[in-house]
Amino acid sequence: MNIEINWIAFLQVFIAAMIGAVAVVSFYAIGLRLLVLAGRSPVVAPAEFTDAITIITEKEAKRAAKAAAKAAKKSPLTDGQKQFAFVGAIASFAVAGGAVLVGLLLIVFNH
Repeated sequence: MNIEINWIAFLQVFIAAMIGAVAVVSFYAIGLRLLVLAGRSPVVAPAEFTDAITIITEKEAKRAAKAAAKAAKKSPLTDGQKQFAFVGAIASFAVAGGAVLVGLLLIVFNH
């Protein structure tokens, strides 16, 4: 029994995976940045976990929400620029989600 590895195919898969991972992470990060620029920073409420995981208190969450609202008020952008940043954020999230969907379709349909 002789096993041969097609190193060219391995390299192609590796490069495609790296490009896909960089694209998804980059577009998601750009989307978050544009969302914050638009004055809509995501604030996540604290969750209840076991004692092994440290969580923020409700007071800290309120402080973070207050700081996010204050930062949104201090934004030097006009309303039109904020709207444009929000649309860009949604488009960026859509591209990241589309890249994940294309990757899943490639896996499922082996194309």
